[in-house]
Amino acid sequence: MVELHRFMRLFIAEKPSLGRAIADVLPKPHQKGDGFVRCGNGDVVSWCIGHLLEQAEPDAYNPLFKQWRLDHLPIVPEQWLLQPKTQTRKQLTVLRGLVKEASELVHAGDPDREGQLLVDEVVSYLKVPASKRQAMQRLLISDLNPEAVKRALGQLRPNRDFAALSISALARSRADWLYGINLTRASTVRGRQGGVQQVLSVGRVQTPVLGLVVRRDQEIRDFVTRPFYEVRAAIHMSAEQPLAFYAVWQPSEACAAHQDEDGRVLNPKLAQNVASRIRQQPAQVTEASDRNGQQAAPLPYNLSALQIDAAKAFGLSAQQVLDACQSLYEKHQLITYPRSDCRYLPEDHFERRQAVYSAIGHNLPDFSSVLQGADLSLRSKCWNNSKVEAHHAIIPTEKRASLASLGLAEKQLYGMLARQYLLQFYPPFRYCDRRIELLIAGGRFVASQRQPLEAGWKAAMPGGLRQAEQDSGEDSNNSRLPLPKLQAGQTLWSGEPLVDEKHTQPPAHFTDATLLAAMTGIGRFVQDNSLRKILRDTDGLGTEATRASIIELLFKRRFLQRQGKAIHATALGAALINALPTSTTVPDMTAHWERQLADISERQLGYDGFMQPLQQQLQQLVAEACRLDISRFAGLGASATSGAGGGENAGKFKGRSTRKSGGGRSGFKRSGNKTAVAEGETATGDTTKAAPRRRRQSRKTSG
Repeated sequence: MVELHRFMRLFIAEKPSLGRAIADVLPKPHQKGDGFVRCGNGDVVSWCIGHLLEQAEPDAYNPLFKQWRLDHLPIVPEQWLLQPKTQTRKQLTVLRGLVKEASELVHAGDPDREGQLLVDEVVSYLKVPASKRQAMQRLLISDLNPEAVKRALGQLRPNRDFAALSISALARSRADWLYGINLTRASTVRGRQGGVQQVLSVGRVQTPVLGLVVRRDQEIRDFVTRPFYEVRAAIHMSAEQPLAFYAVWQPSEACAAHQDEDGRVLNPKLAQNVASRIRQQPAQVTEASDRNGQQAAPLPYNLSALQIDAAKAFGLSAQQVLDACQSLYEKHQLITYPRSDCRYLPEDHFERRQAVYSAIGHNLPDFSSVLQGADLSLRSKCWNNSKVEAHHAIIPTEKRASLASLGLAEKQLYGMLARQYLLQFYPPFRYCDRRIELLIAGGRFVASQRQPLEAGWKAAMPGGLRQAEQDSGEDSNNSRLPLPKLQAGQTLWSGEPLVDEKHTQPPAHFTDATLLAAMTGIGRFVQDNSLRKILRDTDGLGTEATRASIIELLFKRRFLQRQGKAIHATALGAALINALPTSTTVPDMTAHWERQLADISERQLGYDGFMQPLQQQLQQLVAEACRLDISRFAGLGASATSGAGGGENAGKFKGRSTRKSGGGRSGFKRSGNKTAVAEGETATGDTTKAAPRRRRQSRKTSG
């Protein structure tokens, strides 16, 4: 029997790897128990294994809800129930004993909204006394290396300071349960009536994302290309001198009848007439200006920005990036916490720049030129405490290691993160924007060009200065000829003009990169103008941690498919979107929800202020889904069944409430060791048989 210490501090980590990292820096000797480590000073470190608890299934509220029936909907719990997850029940029992023994608790969940709730809900479920909960402290760890963990241990904060994060995550989880359970059941029952024998999962995030792809596919199919015309004046310094540059005609208001909504000239005769008028004519400079500017280096990466750039550079999917980053963080300890939505760093991190710089130099010998160009006395705007909350940007750690054991994706991502960090010590890219306006035979022509002055941080990018010149911006000169420096009032010469016939192009199919970018900057796709004004650029569909799993779920459900890099909707995915109420398939509503959830995190909105209107809206949505147009599924029964995927046996569906084998539930996506509830994807009715849970295993929780 281990002798009990008079004072015992219990650290509850989110997962075993984090727990071990904490224990490693606490006093020895250590005694390893089953699910915990007891340290030499009496401290004990234990852990969750992702979510130990999950929202109860509908039949836990009423056994009748085991059957999927339209007349049961909407299902709205009066008091919410949590259930222990079958596969991690043993660890919950370990924590039950330890929290009773502990004098003080330290919350060591991941530094994000989901991580905050994950430990908080366990403490609440285990009925820890209010006084002990009030005294609980919060440990925020973004780097698993020992020195970083020691620093974090010296900066504990009251856990109550993060209560709003937990409430926001709780509201999201419950809202997604309500939305996913009710609309999925309504759609699946109606789909079965239309001959589709598989679960038709609906979620407040997954369905608008699918809607983006379906509408893009439809727009491309319906697109009819049209020719349009541009006139370029060939400008010479004099009639005897060679071509100096081109200037593009700017149609006047009198030409509006011959233009489309984007100002493109559709009438070839008009373009030819302009060309005839300016041939071999004087060209007067009416305006000539040079405007110097500069562009700061891009900020360090958050997860979405990294996923987007990695998809462009290496063709990696969002899930591949997340998995590789999780390995770099947990297994190799080479990067900081990866599920971050922040692109800034704490100001005290600036003092550790030399150590990170040295680690990059050791780990990436091929980066010698990039390292040499960095000036550690420079300080970009990324170091800003006011922009950092629970977690900061993803950067390399101070750890030196051989990268030989890393997989290809891990090496690629470490290099991207290292380069982006080093860019913070480079000067800005400096340029001159030169613009020339001319009057030729009564017509207005413009030439503009961005000319690089100093490559700055762009010299550290692949391709260096040459790439900087290519990326320097729009060039209406449309040639490699540099624009000369001119003055207003000069008279030049317009020689032989060019009439360029171009054709309108359909939008491109979504790729991993552009679909992630759309989810991150969803305001561009919001149809409600008033809502678009409310949403900030940072508002998006889903969270940093869930976007990858949501996209993957749509592929698993066979609602999406890949053709090369392009992402297309399947026939079943398109049918579902075309059958559902429009409000469930566009991002307006869920983007507004994300804004409100962020407001809860920032203490600008309460739990009831979010949930009550949502429940009222749910009544109408469910009513519409129960009238879903089943004619949309005509002829899809056989193909839908064969394409169910993900372990669903559509032939066994008989309206039962069923669960995945192993105790998991459809829509709960495991990312690394944390089981995160993907928005709107909960309990979508997989048909693998499992023994029903007993109601006595549930525990009421309050909002």
